[in-house]
Amino acid sequence: MTSLVDRALAALRTEHDTLAALQPLSESQLTSPSGASEWTVAAALSHLGSGAEIGRRSIAQAAGESVADESNEEIWARWDGATPAEQAAAFVEHDAAYLATVGGLSDEQKASLVVDLGFLPNPVPVLVPVAMRLNEVANHSWDVRVGLDPSAEVLTSSAEVLVELFEGPLAFLLGFAAKPDQVAEPVRLAVPGGGIVIDGAVSVTSSLPDATATLSGPAGATVRALSGRLRDADEVSGNVSVDDLRRVFPGY
Repeated sequence: MTSLVDRALAALRTEHDTLAALQPLSESQLTSPSGASEWTVAAALSHLGSGAEIGRRSIAQAAGESVADESNEEIWARWDGATPAEQAAAFVEHDAAYLATVGGLSDEQKASLVVDLGFLPNPVPVLVPVAMRLNEVANHSWDVRVGLDPSAEVLTSSAEVLVELFEGPLAFLLGFAAKPDQVAEPVRLAVPGGGIVIDGAVSVTSSLPDATATLSGPAGATVRALSGRLRDADEVSGNVSVDDLRRVFPGY
């Protein structure tokens, strides 16, 4: 059976290929608004590129590779100083390098390697940073693509894996990002691919009997709900509304 790490990596490769196929983007495309309200398309690609560079470094270091002694702040400053076209091209380069590093790990390393991310209390299994990378890429890839095409959706291949990841290794993120006190009563929201339970805390499940509400639409809508990217056109029925969900999941 294919491991969850490998399934997340396969989804990341699809995301990479999808964004790389958009290149080259024109100056007007790169400087147009993305789906992230404060970022242009180029800024979203820059964020993904710097994230790939930083994420690759921590995993490579855990695997015993010697890495450059450069702080996150220095990396961000370098990316911020690049032109939009340079940011877009560098994203493709550094994202490919990230995938090559993680994809080059042995099955034993994927199962046993632990990574110090610097902002968590203890080193974590390599599945955790890979899962976090997929969550970041799935959402910001959509930010880029919807800035170019309003009909764009989070890729189904990513959404399907992310439901499983939020049910398991990414569940801790919901404790940081979600605000369950923003609804007046418990909500059992059926979503494409599973369910979201809001009842004093927030959890994601791949199976949800006795739903009190429903989010309709493609699989990507589930990911957008969790990351604060629901749109007015998204269909929600039952004891919660789109506006309620936006308050519970203010986004990142």
